[in-house]
Amino acid sequence: MTSDFTGDYQELVDELSELLGAPATLESRDFELIAFGAYDSEGDLDPSALDPVRTRSILTRRSTAAVRSWFEGFGITHATGPVRIPPTPEAGVYRGRICLPVRHRGVVLGYVWLLDTEPGPTERQLAAAMEVTVRIGALLADEAQHGADLSRELRAVLTAERGWQQDMAVAELRTALGARADLLHTMVCVAPWPSADPDDAPSVRTVPGATALCTLPWGTSAQCLALLVRLRSADAPAPAVSAAGRLLERARSLGVPGAPLGPVPAAGVAAARTGLAELGAAWREASAAARAALAERRFGPVAEWASIGPFRLLTGLPPGAAHDPVVRSLLSPAHRELARTAEVYLDCAGQAGRAAAELGIHRQTLYYRLSRVEQLTGLDLDDGEDRLLLHMALKGARL
Repeated sequence: MTSDFTGDYQELVDELSELLGAPATLESRDFELIAFGAYDSEGDLDPSALDPVRTRSILTRRSTAAVRSWFEGFGITHATGPVRIPPTPEAGVYRGRICLPVRHRGVVLGYVWLLDTEPGPTERQLAAAMEVTVRIGALLADEAQHGADLSRELRAVLTAERGWQQDMAVAELRTALGARADLLHTMVCVAPWPSADPDDAPSVRTVPGATALCTLPWGTSAQCLALLVRLRSADAPAPAVSAAGRLLERARSLGVPGAPLGPVPAAGVAAARTGLAELGAAWREASAAARAALAERRFGPVAEWASIGPFRLLTGLPPGAAHDPVVRSLLSPAHRELARTAEVYLDCAGQAGRAAAELGIHRQTLYYRLSRVEQLTGLDLDDGEDRLLLHMALKGARL
C-alpha cells in the first residue's frame, strides 16, 4: 500500500529487526500486515521454514478471523509487555511467537511479532524493543487521526447539497489531500456493507491505491462503503476494480456463521476524473453501478459505470419512477415466470427462437406466455413503444 506513513513504519520495523537479531512483523490491531523486516543472518526468510499462519500473513497481508481469535486468547489485547506464545501445530503455528503489543495512551493499536528462536532476544533487547513500539504507537495514532479526518471530509463531500455547501466540503478535502487532490481518481461503492461495527471497516492502508474511505447510508437500514481510488490512466481502471474485489472479500469474511444471510454485496466503479470538482457525480455513478450489479448479477460482482447499459438511465430516475403501474400485476409472485419470459424475450430483441432456446421451452409455449403478458398489462408487444415501456419497467423493478 502507499500510505504516507508506510516508509516510517518500514524504518521502525527494520530498526526492530536489527535490534532483536530476527525479522520482525508489524500488524494492526485487526491483524492487517503493515510492514515486515528482514535480517540477513536469519534463515527463517526461507519460505519452507515459515509456518502457514506467518506465510499467509505476508502473502495476503491479513490473518484470518480464526487466527486472530486464537492469538487474542493469550491476552495480547491487554498486555503491556512481551507475550510468549507456544507453538501449536494443530492451529498452523509451527513456531513459537513473541508478541510486543503496540500501545498509545493505553490503547492497543497493533502488534509486533517475531519468531521465538533459541537463544532468542534478551530481556534487555526486549525492553529496548518496547521503547520502539511506543514510537510505532504514536505513528499509528497519527495515521488513524489523519484517516478519520479524510473519512469525515470525504463523507461531507458526498452528503453535502449541491452548491456552496458542496464547494466548501470539496475545498476542505482538497486541502487535506494536498498535491494528491489534483491526481486522476475514481470512486468505488461497495453495498450493502454487512457490518455496522466501525472496527469492521477496512483501513485505507490495506486497499492498494486508496486515498480515502468512509461509510454512508444505503437504503433505510443498511450502509455502504465509499472509496476514493487513485488511477494512473483513465483507460486503466484496474486499481479500482482490484480495490473493489478486495473489499468484497473483506465483506464476505464478516459473515457470521448461522446468522441469516443478507444481500450478497456488490461493487460499482465510476468513470475516471482528474481532481475533485466532480466527486459528487463520480459517487452517483459508482453507487448506480453497484445498484445495477445487485439487480443484474451478470454485471458483477464489480460493475463499471460504462458497462451497465440502460441502467445508467434507470438508476438516475427518482425512487419509484420506474415502477410503472402497467407491470404491477405482472410482477406479482403468481406471475413470476411470465415476467421472466417477457424480459428474456425483450433481451433477445424480440427474436422468438433465441428467447425460447434461452428459456428452454417450445416456441408455442413462448407465444402463449407472451399473449398472457399482453392480457395482464394491456400492452401490444408488436408496438415498439409498448415493448420499450415493458422492458424498462421490468429492468427498473429490479432496482
